[in-house]
Amino acid sequence: MKNITHHQERVAVYPGSFDPVTYGHLDIIHRAARQYDRIIVAVLNNTSKNPMFSVEERKELLRAVTKDIPNVEVDSFRDLLVRFMRMKHASVIIRGIRSVTDFEYELQLASTNHMLDEGIDTVFMMTNPKYSYLSSSIVKEIANFQGEVSKMVPPEVERRLREKCGPEQPLR
Repeated sequence: MKNITHHQERVAVYPGSFDPVTYGHLDIIHRAARQYDRIIVAVLNNTSKNPMFSVEERKELLRAVTKDIPNVEVDSFRDLLVRFMRMKHASVIIRGIRSVTDFEYELQLASTNHMLDEGIDTVFMMTNPKYSYLSSSIVKEIANFQGEVSKMVPPEVERRLREKCGPEQPLR
């Protein structure tokens, strides 16, 4: 009788506020999707932040911009990330790193998550250098002043930003 080994599905969670999702986030999602069987993009419902988009709006935008990646699903959580991961049978946290400052903060989070659940690992992915300046906060600030954000976010996101912040005004 042959010994049959079953492939354990490799599930990773990419958590964040995604308020809004940027090309930097999408770059990490595409790269992670090539490494894992399933990627769960998990929108954090952070009650301490005052988001521009509701959790449902962020999930809707993420679904729209990842619809071409078959192994990506979008969800949200408001509990501890490690509890969400156990519920989803995920063992890897994906985190994008733009700078040394990001790394120091993310290392602290990774160590804490590992202490809470030793079965969970964090994988750091360096941001593509062309997106190293990019953050959701910067995008929102530029959009609030009707600045150009088309190189920072997908068209669907740009459209929704314009709805929230008003139409683009020519720079004077």
